Amino acid sequence: MAVIVIKNLGEKAIEVQDFSRSILQHLQGNGTDWMFACGGKGRCTTCKAIVLNGLENLEPKTAAETKYETLGLLGPNERLTCQARIRGSVTINVPEECKLPHMKYSD
Repeated sequence: MAVIVIKNLGEKAIEVQDFSRSILQHLQGNGTDWMFACGGKGRCTTCKAIVLNGLENLEPKTAAETKYETLGLLGPNERLTCQARIRGSVTINVPEECKLPHMKYSD
């Protein structure tokens, strides 16, 4: 078992047992609202997350993530939640530009 912790959402913790699913699928399955515009297909960057801890616990970047990193739209510690799959626990933040207006974020 692993845990996804969303630090700026009150340190919300989501337990993960199925490592075949993306972070976005785990968030949605847990009832956590997370912005995404392309249907989770890796065609935009609206679902990105800042990885604060556990970057080594993620599967390697997908072609879509590498493309957006090359274009300067994804930083080295940012991943697309629709693409990233975990192998162990991670701590993430919602970037400022991806925050939803109805959610209460902490610092």
